[in-house]
Amino acid sequence: MSPQQPRAGRTRVRPWPASRGRAAAAQAARERAELERGVRLRSIFLAIMAAVLGAAAIIVLLGTAALLQETRSRPLTGAERAEYVKQDVARRWYDWPATVVFPEELEYMGLARTQQFARRIGVAPEIPCWAGVDAPVASVLNESGCRVLLRSTYVDQSATFAITIGVAVLKDEDARISAAAKLPIDDRVGVRPVAFPGTVTDLFGAAQRQRSAWVGVGPYIVFVTTGYTDGRTRDAIPPEEALNSEMWPAAQAIGGRVARSLGEEPDVPRCTQGNVC
Repeated sequence: MSPQQPRAGRTRVRPWPASRGRAAAAQAARERAELERGVRLRSIFLAIMAAVLGAAAIIVLLGTAALLQETRSRPLTGAERAEYVKQDVARRWYDWPATVVFPEELEYMGLARTQQFARRIGVAPEIPCWAGVDAPVASVLNESGCRVLLRSTYVDQSATFAITIGVAVLKDEDARISAAAKLPIDDRVGVRPVAFPGTVTDLFGAAQRQRSAWVGVGPYIVFVTTGYTDGRTRDAIPPEEALNSEMWPAAQAIGGRVARSLGEEPDVPRCTQGNVC
C-alpha cells in the first residue's frame, strides 16, 4: 500500500435528530393505541357486567315479588279448605289421646226416650287390624292396607249390655270406601269383643255377641258389637228375645257417636295464615 493512499476504515454514522423524533412519536402512537384498546375492552366488560347484574337484579326482584305474593295471607280456596278438613280428620286417630277417641261417657237414648249414659270400661292397646276382627273381615282389611285397629269396651247405664267399639284405620277415604264395599253382610262377624278382667265385662267374648255392624267415616271403619254381660251366648237366647228392644239401639248410638266425633268437620281458617287475610 502506498503511503499516500488513505487507510480504509468504518465510518460511524450518527442518527439524525429527526429520526429520533419519529421513533418516539411512533412509540407514543402505539402506546396510545394500546391504551385506547384497553379502555374499549374495559368499557365492553363493564357494559356486559352491568347487563348481567341488571338481569340478576330483575330476576331477584321478580322472585321476591312472587314469593311475597305466594306467602302472604290470602283466602283459602275451596280445594284447600277440603284438603284441610281431609288431613285433620285423617290425623285424629294418632293426634287424639285414646280417651278422646273413646270418651269416658257416651250419651244414648233409653226406653221411653230417657237420657242414658254408657260408661267406658277400658281401652285396649293398638293391634294389627287382622288380630281384632273375624276372619272374613280380616281378609278385606288386609287387602285394603288397614293400618291399625283401636278398640274400647263400654257398658250401658244398667251394666246389662257390653259394647265393644273398634276403629279400623285405613290409609285414606278411598281405601275405606273400597274396603267397605267388600265387607260381608253378616251381623255375626265384625270386631271381636274386648273383655277386661275384674270388671263387669269379664264374660263378654265372641260367643256372647248378639249382633255386630259397622259404619264408615273419613278413612275409618267404626265397628260395633254387643252382648249381655251375664255371659249369655247368642245360641242361648230364645228367638223371641234375640232382638232386644234396648240393646241394639244403645250399641248403635254409642258406635255412632264415636264415628261422628272422628269424622266431624273441624273449624277451617279463612286464610292461609289464620283468619286474617
